[in-house]
Amino acid sequence: MKNHYIAKNQIINRKIIILKKIKMKKILSITLLGLLMACSPGIHPDYATNLESAKKFLELQGSEADQNAQLAMIHEDIQWQPAFHGSEPVGKEAFSAYLKSWQDAMEDVVYTPVNWLPGVLAETGLSDGSVRTYGKWNGVHSASGKSWEIVSYHTWDFKDGKVISGGDYMDAGGLMNSLKEIEVVEEAAE
Repeated sequence: MKNHYIAKNQIINRKIIILKKIKMKKILSITLLGLLMACSPGIHPDYATNLESAKKFLELQGSEADQNAQLAMIHEDIQWQPAFHGSEPVGKEAFSAYLKSWQDAMEDVVYTPVNWLPGVLAETGLSDGSVRTYGKWNGVHSASGKSWEIVSYHTWDFKDGKVISGGDYMDAGGLMNSLKEIEVVEEAAE
């Protein structure tokens, strides 16, 4: 009977040890998960401000309300990638002309974002305060009166609260060629 009591206690002690190990593993797992989450850098502190700047920039571009206000958002040393195939990045003066040319060629322009995303440093994968967006532009071509729509991707990198670099990525050449073809066809019909 004494041996039976000792064997039973050993079984109970083993079960207690196993339960303690399981409990310890759970505690360690939760602790490790908590540490990983606490160490995650999250969204850059400037992202929210830069996001509002990017939204305002596109609003001003579409409304043509105040190009000077739009240019005030641009850093003097900007390097902007225009949307046209083969184009090289441009500085502030050429960027100003680029914006104006879009405004002169189009009317009733509206940008509808699909999403807004925080950008990251390519080297580290960490949030850097930059802004990205996928969306769709639509409007009316000034010369032909033809409605158009184009899917786009835009980037903005910031320095000292102003846009220092970025770009427009869309089939701008295809859009302009499709509108030009309409003009040519309409001229030939007349």
